Amino acid sequence: MTQIALVFGSLFGFLAIIFGAFGAHLLKKKLTLDQLHSFETGVKYQIYHAIVLLFLGFYLDSSSAINTYIIYAFIIGTILFSFSIYGLVISSSKNKKLNFLGPITPLGGLFLAFGWLLLLYKFVVLF
Repeated sequence: MTQIALVFGSLFGFLAIIFGAFGAHLLKKKLTLDQLHSFETGVKYQIYHAIVLLFLGFYLDSSSAINTYIIYAFIIGTILFSFSIYGLVISSSKNKKLNFLGPITPLGGLFLAFGWLLLLYKFVVLF
């Protein structure tokens, strides 16, 4: 389980750098300021949670079910939140907005919030 956190943390960190550069250099000329801001929000949340996953991968052991839930909540939340934002922004810049992605973004946010809540529970109650 901790290896999954380390792999996804590394992958999300790598992709955040690539997407950040892509947004700053290639998309800057094609996006409105609001679209660029949304894209940057996706990148920020992705890098924040990449760092969290790396920390958890080194810190948590895989013997506890709550540790597994925390890691999966962050992985699923990051994918749903950040990648749906990327899809929405890029598709709307081409006037082909993928509206089905709209409800996925807040669902990803809920997974991220749930991961943080589980982490709080672990530190306050289970320690």
